[in-house]
Amino acid sequence: MLLGYAVAWLMPTTPWAAPLSTFFLWLSILIPIVIAFRRSRPAGLLRLRPIDALYGVALGMLLRLMQGWLQTATGTQPPFPSFTTFDGQLPTSWLWTEAVPAILVAPVLEEFFFRAVILVAVYTALRHAFGGLAAGAAAALVSTGLFIVVHSIGGTLTVDAAVALGAVGLACALLVLLTGRIWGAVLVHLFYNASFIALGVVGTVAA
Repeated sequence: MLLGYAVAWLMPTTPWAAPLSTFFLWLSILIPIVIAFRRSRPAGLLRLRPIDALYGVALGMLLRLMQGWLQTATGTQPPFPSFTTFDGQLPTSWLWTEAVPAILVAPVLEEFFFRAVILVAVYTALRHAFGGLAAGAAAALVSTGLFIVVHSIGGTLTVDAAVALGAVGLACALLVLLTGRIWGAVLVHLFYNASFIALGVVGTVAA
């Protein structure tokens, strides 16, 4: 994971630095997911229920509204995010370098790593010794803390960004703990990221 950030830090102007950095980051997350799932996983973790879609839309949008409120309250960024344009238009590669990774790849990999692996591992390790409630609280805090730390390695997070990430992490952790399923958390993350992409398109077009 650190290798991925090192690539982006040491070669910030190289065109292929960003894709290579992202590749290393995703690989560092994918490997432990594969290893963990080959060993074991809780029964029902991969089950998908229709209500998971409702969780995803409702919580994803509420978390994005909260993030926008925090951003406005602290005045750290403009009302709408925006993307880099060339000659006033988004580059043709934007869909594959920004939209698809943020909406489809990152939510799946990150939720499977932080919630299906880290959260489940911590909960399983502590449950018999401290009980389900304490183990769940510890697992939620550990997975959320690591979620924030990993997102801060590439640069300093503002307070509002850290709080927003913490809220996303806790919401996804609680969903997994309360439902026993991972897809609700994945969909929350997906809609949270998708709303950012949508706002970024609006901000870019309106700029």
